[in-house]
Amino acid sequence: MDTGKPSSVVMPFDITVTGTPTHPTVAVRGELDVATSPRLRTELMVLLARGATDITLEFGDVTFVDSSGLGVLVGTYKRMREEGTGTIRIAGTRPSVRKVFEITGLQSALLVD
Repeated sequence: MDTGKPSSVVMPFDITVTGTPTHPTVAVRGELDVATSPRLRTELMVLLARGATDITLEFGDVTFVDSSGLGVLVGTYKRMREEGTGTIRIAGTRPSVRKVFEITGLQSALLVD
């Protein structure tokens, strides 16, 4: 039955890694929340173990980030700082996602653009 209301399409969560071992680009798609953030954490830890020094997270297709998603990003940032290995850059954020980084004050630490 057509109610006349637009349907809300939920984008499945997905992670794709490209780039080089030291400078990977991680394209994240969907909602980064309590259910999906462990997958991103695992992927980032694998990349660091393989020698990643500068990580770019492509967030153009990320529709939502909650505190658990932010926790994964902050934890990875802290580990990289402790090891002196490099930076995390978050590229292509949607305005609603960018606002989360601005409100929390993480936009400069995580190099959000």
